[in-house]
Amino acid sequence: MSAAIDETIGGRHLPLRTQVREELRERIATGDLAPGTRLIERDLADQLGVSRVPVREALRMLEAEGMVHTVPRKGVVVNSLSRRDVEELFDVREALEVMSCRRAAERSTAEGHAQLEQLLADGRAAVAAGDPGRIARANAAFHEHVTVLADNNALAALMEPLRSRMRWLFAQTDDPGHTVDEHRGLFEAIVSRDPDAAAACATEHVRSNREHVLEMLFPED
Repeated sequence: MSAAIDETIGGRHLPLRTQVREELRERIATGDLAPGTRLIERDLADQLGVSRVPVREALRMLEAEGMVHTVPRKGVVVNSLSRRDVEELFDVREALEVMSCRRAAERSTAEGHAQLEQLLADGRAAVAAGDPGRIARANAAFHEHVTVLADNNALAALMEPLRSRMRWLFAQTDDPGHTVDEHRGLFEAIVSRDPDAAAACATEHVRSNREHVLEMLFPED
């Protein structure tokens, strides 16, 4: 069995189909499985050291999330993103990120603030190192922790598949790490316990990301 497919993920015991789904979702999100890649059950099962049944179930889950689709006589392939797909993702992300940052400002603790500050520093170090993969991971970790600080289980459940799709989106763009500096404003608003400022910073941050990504992916539009 692959090291990626273990009995637990992050200390959580998960069904095998869910473990396979998370592994494939990660590969798609990071660009290891590029848009248009055909996903063959037999090959994936061999790679992951599992039977074809959990792979088939995982692919169905990913199709429900919009990350793959079935093509007649070809099978399951990784989705490509249209301009409308990207715009819709950012519409949803803006609504949820604003709520997440607002709740984080209202509910977070001093301990949570310290952890968020460390993640901010990690992002700056990644930019200084000029490592795009490390920058992407640092950015994702910062936003994931904001969701933790928001302390809303329903919100966290909604954010999980969205976060994976956003990482998938950013993997297809040349992200120089410009968003890391914007995290400073979010951090300061959250630690100041100013929900309105946090919401405003989140709105500006998401819209800035949106403009950058659309320009990179659809320069001729």
